[in-house]
Formats: sequence, structure tokens, C-alpha cells
Amino acid sequence: MPLRLYKRKDSPNFWLSGTIRGLAVRESTKTADKSAAETIRVLRERELLDESIFGKQAVVTFKTAVDAYLVAGGSTRFMAPVVDAFGNKLLRDIHQNDLDLLSLRLYPDTAAVTRNRQLFTPFIAVWNHAAKNEWAEPRQWARPRKQKGTRQRSTSTRSGTRPVSYERAAEFVSNMSPAPAMVMTALFYTGMRPVELFTLEPSDVDVAGRWLTLEHTKTGEPRGVPMHEFLVPLFASLLKRKKGPPQIFQNYRGTSYQLLEERGGQLKGAINGARERLGKRGIRIDDVSPYTGRHTVSTQLVLNEIHPHIKDQILGHAVDSMSRHYTNVPQTPLIEAINTLPVPTLWRAAEWWADPLGYVGKHVKWGAGS
Repeated sequence: MPLRLYKRKDSPNFWLSGTIRGLAVRESTKTADKSAAETIRVLRERELLDESIFGKQAVVTFKTAVDAYLVAGGSTRFMAPVVDAFGNKLLRDIHQNDLDLLSLRLYPDTAAVTRNRQLFTPFIAVWNHAAKNEWAEPRQWARPRKQKGTRQRSTSTRSGTRPVSYERAAEFVSNMSPAPAMVMTALFYTGMRPVELFTLEPSDVDVAGRWLTLEHTKTGEPRGVPMHEFLVPLFASLLKRKKGPPQIFQNYRGTSYQLLEERGGQLKGAINGARERLGKRGIRIDDVSPYTGRHTVSTQLVLNEIHPHIKDQILGHAVDSMSRHYTNVPQTPLIEAINTLPVPTLWRAAEWWADPLGYVGKHVKWGAGS
């Protein structure tokens, strides 16, 4: 039966009710204007007819896909301008050229890495989530690439953009308070993003299987992460915590770390404190920050001659059918690969390894000696 308009006693707006080719509807038009409600009725009938014939992919808009992605725990960062551009456009009508042109319009005269971070990454995360719901076809979207050829060497001194040796990282981490030192240790031996590590809860950790499960990631794809053997005592101890927030990694006050995607600002004080302590001894290490761990893991795996596909799976750059559907199942090749990362003696000698949970609350004042 066609849709009909009707009024309810508890609402000033007109409502829709009816069934189109087996698709039942009972919803508000969100308007009290009868003429506008009639227009909405006609459009909704057409939408339902298309859906009944061609499937959900024929009617889902980008805005609908974004709403579903956010409800599932996706990030809002950089999403607003993408929604403004593609909001009511059907997913099936969005193509590579649309994305390329939008990137040039929104972010002209910017580096490829900026366009990737602020447009392509949020867009692809939404698309992958929509594809998982069978609202869109899975696609391999082409991202902007750095231009090849001669270019000037970057003068950026921002930490976290380049890898460091594990010996250098060990010296830096050994001068941090226990709680942030544990965070940095986990980052350097998993390759996880800080925002991913800070969301870990006990149900995500399989110590016996040497495996971590991430349900929500930057790309929108759930994935599993191998646990380095070095981290086993750390996770085993932290999982014994019985009070406080559910997150495994907490600061010395016993509260969870603030989630700041793409940034490690929540560890800024700890990072500056370690630099100050090292500086008092004439040692300058200003190229280590939370994201350094991820770059270092990636580089070290290459140096260890780990197959590129295995490396990309560890870092979440590649997701195959098995890892997509069995994220909680430990994968031996990935565990063997992560265990090739070196562990300097200095890192093993940290005092807090004796009782990680007991040391979390111990805090070294900023600038104080280690």
C-alpha cells in the first residue's frame, strides 16, 4: 500500500505510514507543513521503491553512512567538511575523481600527507564501514602520493615523524615516570597508534595467545595486533587491576588517558620531563614522542626483512579476509614477526618491570632526576 500522511496527538508534525513492496515505514516527516510533508511522502515512496528493486546501495547517502560510522564509535575529526561536500550524495554516485577534486578544493597547496590525513583517511573509514554493512561496494581508493624527483630536504624538527634506534628509545623511556614509560614501551613493541592503545580494555587482550584485538581503528576496519614477548609481564600485571576506569593504560593518578587522535599531547608533560632530566646530564634526545614508536616498528621490521604484507598487517595498513573476519584469532606469522624487534638491556632493566601495576602510581616530578 502507498504511504499515507497522518497526525498523532503527541506531535505537531505529520507522520508517514505504509508499506512499499514489503518495506514497512512508520516515521515522522519532521514538519507540520502539509505541503512540505506531501513532498517528503512522494520522495520517500520513490526511495523505498528504488531500495526494494535495487537494494540498499541504491539509496544510502554519504551522510547516512557517516551517522552509522559515528554511532559505531568512529572519529569525528576532520569529518565536517567531508559531510558538507558529500552529505546528501548517494554512495553509489561518489567516484575517485570526486574525491580528488574535493581534496584540491579543500586543501590547495598542501602536501600529500595533509590531504591524506584530513580528507582521504576519514572518507575511506566511512566507506569501509558502509561496505561492511553492504551499503557500498568495497573499493581500493587511490590516495595522494608524494611527488617524485629532486626536492629540498625537509627542515621540520617535529618529533615523532621519524624512527629512532631501540637503544636511543630505551635511554629516553628509562628517564620517564613508570606510567608513561609503560605506554611508550607498548607503543614501541606493537606499532599501535596512541589513540588505539588508550582504548584497550581487558576483553581486548589475550596474554596467552600474545594477541590484542582492536574493534575500532582509524581506517574503520577492526584488526588484531601481535604482542611482543617483552610485553607479556606488563599486560599480565596491568590486567590484575580491579578498580578505576576499564582502560588498561592509565596515568599515575589512576585515570584514563585523553583520546587525541594523531597526537600524543596527553603525554606532553612526561615527554618534556624526560627531556629535561636527560638534558641535565648533557644528553639531548628530542626526537622521541608517542608516534615515534609506530615509525620505529615499521622501519625495524623492514630492516629485519619481514615480508611487506606481514608488516602492513601488523600496522593495520593491509587487512585480508582472514584478519577482517577473525580479528580475535592470534596469527602466528605476525607474532613471530613482532618478536624480531630488539630489546635493549637498558629497557629490560627498568625498575618498574618488577611490579608494573604497583609502580603505575609512582610519579617522577617534572625535571627531577631519574
